[in-house]
Amino acid sequence: MSHTVPATLLSAYQFGDLTLKNHLVMAPMTRSRALVEGNVPNPLAATYYAQRATAGLIISEATQVSPQGVGYIRTPGIHSPEQVEGWRKVTDAVHAASGLIFAQLWHVGRVSHADFHGGEPPVAPSAIAAEGEVFTWNGKVPLDTPRALETVEIPGIVEDFRKAAANAKAAGFDGVEIHGASGYLLDQFLQDNANQRSDRYGGSLENRARFALEVTAAAIEVFGAKRVGYKVTPNLPLHSMADGNKLATFTYLAQELDKLGIGYLHVGEAIAGPMAVPEGVERITPHLRKAFKGALIVNGGYDAKSGEQALVEDRADLVCYGVPFLTSPDLPERFRRGVAPNSPDFASFYGTPNGDALGYTDYPTL
Repeated sequence: MSHTVPATLLSAYQFGDLTLKNHLVMAPMTRSRALVEGNVPNPLAATYYAQRATAGLIISEATQVSPQGVGYIRTPGIHSPEQVEGWRKVTDAVHAASGLIFAQLWHVGRVSHADFHGGEPPVAPSAIAAEGEVFTWNGKVPLDTPRALETVEIPGIVEDFRKAAANAKAAGFDGVEIHGASGYLLDQFLQDNANQRSDRYGGSLENRARFALEVTAAAIEVFGAKRVGYKVTPNLPLHSMADGNKLATFTYLAQELDKLGIGYLHVGEAIAGPMAVPEGVERITPHLRKAFKGALIVNGGYDAKSGEQALVEDRADLVCYGVPFLTSPDLPERFRRGVAPNSPDFASFYGTPNGDALGYTDYPTL
């Protein structure tokens, strides 16, 4: 079987002052198992993440920077002392298993509902609702029309991200990833269909990217540039996202992030599976590879063979795996032996009525 071993994928990678044991990154995946009281990480999360410390780098599930950033039930935050304490148990367990873990910092913006905010509407760059539904404690409800943020409020949200980065450091995380993807707040500011502002955060490309760059700079203040990453999903129409010139928009952002010197750019642009970029639509990732000089992480539909290929052909520096890591804590070893990942149980992705361990910490290793 030796010919099937993805040699580059399984070799160590020097990432700034961190040595990753392989080129595999575990994707940030919402699992909806935070404690109901206070959105504190579930004690089981320590086991879940430690099991997957086989990855060169783990990126945590999306983690709210403030109560205003909440849009889903049972998702963890990193803005209260109890949440920081909960995450400390996770990072201790991952480090004890010789792993590395970054926290993904998140604000959902308009992808939320008044149920989460004491009856007040969620916030966004502009008062434009996204299509879709969200689960609140009152069941499934349509997404609310948000209110447009006042210019004077934006520095406060930048500060929320800075505090969240400081909390991540206090909780023992090795770095942070800014969630600028999937139609959440930073993505809403960047793409022109969601941002109809006329102040310094809207209109021109430079203005629409300003908020993202301010947030990134705030995280750099805490961790240093090389311990900060940024995630984008340039061709994902999730939560009604669209832009008049995606190539120009995301290339500009990548160039500006490069100037800030951050450690990596994480690009979710699937090559296979249900989220794959449709035929005839231009892929943005190759352009971002040229625009960004730091490490490029690719994500979406990769297996051992296509991941290895991306590295060998210098299309990426690291490869991110979501569902395969969810189902197979020993994914690198499976790749080494040419063994397929476990099959996913989709019904248990976002918690189950029968207990939090089900489909979470109970997937078997070889």
